[in-house]
Amino acid sequence: MKTKLFTAIAVLAIFILTGCGKSGKSKGLPNDGQLHGVAPASRYILPKPPGMVYIPPGTFHMGPSDEDVNYAFTARNKQVSISGFWMDATEITNNEYRQFTDWVRDSIAGKLLGYVKQGADGNEYLDWKKVSTIKWNDKATMEKIDAMIVTPDNRIFGRKEIDPQKIMYHSEVFDFKEAAKRENANVPRGKFIVRYDIPVYPDTLVWVRDFAYSYNEPMAKQYYSHPAFGNYPVVGVNWKQATAFCEWRTHLLNSFLLNKNRNTESPFRLPTEAQWEYAARGGRSQSPYPWGGPYLRNRKGCLLANFKPGRGNYPEDGGFYTVRADAYWPNDFGLYNMAGNVAEWTSSLYYEGGYNFQHDMNPDIRWNATDQDPPRMKRKVIRGGSWKDVGYFLQTSTRSYEYQDTSKSYIGFRCVIDLPPVTSKKGRK
Repeated sequence: MKTKLFTAIAVLAIFILTGCGKSGKSKGLPNDGQLHGVAPASRYILPKPPGMVYIPPGTFHMGPSDEDVNYAFTARNKQVSISGFWMDATEITNNEYRQFTDWVRDSIAGKLLGYVKQGADGNEYLDWKKVSTIKWNDKATMEKIDAMIVTPDNRIFGRKEIDPQKIMYHSEVFDFKEAAKRENANVPRGKFIVRYDIPVYPDTLVWVRDFAYSYNEPMAKQYYSHPAFGNYPVVGVNWKQATAFCEWRTHLLNSFLLNKNRNTESPFRLPTEAQWEYAARGGRSQSPYPWGGPYLRNRKGCLLANFKPGRGNYPEDGGFYTVRADAYWPNDFGLYNMAGNVAEWTSSLYYEGGYNFQHDMNPDIRWNATDQDPPRMKRKVIRGGSWKDVGYFLQTSTRSYEYQDTSKSYIGFRCVIDLPPVTSKKGRK
């Protein structure tokens, strides 16, 4: 009986193998019984992402290019290699971040108003054509979205306004680091999906909170809402909010690609500390500043970044607080304000001895801290210095940190994405 069963299986296997020629021919492959390979079906090559520049792969010396004036010894000089990636030419601006907050606000309102439709896959989706017609000043509309409105005891002169604390973005990400551990090889995928809700509106009160005995209320009232600051870098955004923005930006792009029956792309994200430093140097491996150095002024005596000159001559560099995200000259990679204006979040955990054990190929050290973790585990690396910092913090190798659930008036961010470089028909970048 076993012999007959084995014979039947062998005949079936031969039948399947001999039938492969027809399936191969239907894919445009020659029917010659040889291995030719199959390309991915309808792979779409995303063109140059708007507002981003390509950072080519390379090797540089990560760490101090000048004296460690703090004698902190948290950054040892080390040669590392970085893969190519795309990076925002400027810090994320108020206008760009407002697209995120408006999208989240409109999504919540659309669900409350019932503007949903059935998709081909059986799931419910927002009907964005109807969402775009929402009349925010209409009395009947405001009554239907009352769950988004500030409660009566929090209203000024009874005016109904959107409650920023209720504009929550629902985040769902896959934890690759945890899933890659050997002991988790057979653990269900759902165990590594991290879900949480986070308020997305910037904390405008940072302008008052960050500076004791200093009058900054006009910035708190106007910086995020006034059109004059539309192209200035967004601030008051903590690390979690910056990460949520990257996730939303990925969702926005992939939703568009799926509607066009195209493959989705890799996610936008915050740069690692090593990526940020490599990009900031602009190919100048041993120079202290993005423009080279060793000075903060050019030959004409003009300051080359927005920071705190001298002992506090804030307006000398052309900006009292922040300046436009595209101010000053870019570095050799085409990146603006990699020194000064606002410091920038990275994805990396701040650990004093991190340089000693990180790999020399795309070094990265991460920790997905929860609310229950001690404050030490919530420290994230910030780089670049800001409008309120002295020149030392503008150096490309200077490290600092802030807690991931803390927002400041001098910290912003920019995104990166891992995509192949765009080439012309001749193959030139």
